Amino acid sequence: MSADLSRRGVSRLAPVLLVLALLTSACSDLTGTGELDYVPGNGGVVEFAFGDQQPPVELSGKTTTGEDYTFTPGTVTVVNVWWSGCGPCIKEMPMLTELYAAYDGDVDFLGINIRDTSAANARSFELDRGVDYPSIYAPDGDALLAFTGRTSPRSTPTTLVLDESGVVVSLINGEIPSRTTLTNLVEDAGGPPAPAPPEPTEGEPADG
Repeated sequence: MSADLSRRGVSRLAPVLLVLALLTSACSDLTGTGELDYVPGNGGVVEFAFGDQQPPVELSGKTTTGEDYTFTPGTVTVVNVWWSGCGPCIKEMPMLTELYAAYDGDVDFLGINIRDTSAANARSFELDRGVDYPSIYAPDGDALLAFTGRTSPRSTPTTLVLDESGVVVSLINGEIPSRTTLTNLVEDAGGPPAPAPPEPTEGEPADG
């Protein structure tokens, strides 16, 4: 291999390694995480004005079921970066699955799994929790290179909202604060109004 090719390979790999380091390092000694391994965000919302937006996302990969996936613009899309050992990811997953069903095809959902030891393990987690939307399995971090500049995920979970042209218009660093937070971002991106929330079970407060 020539020195030039070697340099190009290192140059391409460096951003992947940086993103994975940010998402997965220094986790086990965080207060309150116990056995769970993640870098928590603060649930902060970032919205990108027109001049601050990155080019449309180009994203593809193998899903947890082994199928080829290529992102196609045309529908507002929610992208969630997760893995099954991340406490906040586990906590917000029921909300994501409920909203995916409630939007009934008017909004697309996509997961990106960045840490599970195998696609089968990630898929088992999805089946246990009734996750019907696809997830790209990307433990090498390659799929995250689709998100550039300030849209690059820096915590697990990260949730990004893409408009119909495939541009990231907002993101949430860390656990989604509420159902309303996400549905408002979807509507701001050009998506439909929020679907009616499910009836709370006895003793459970309604989300506001």
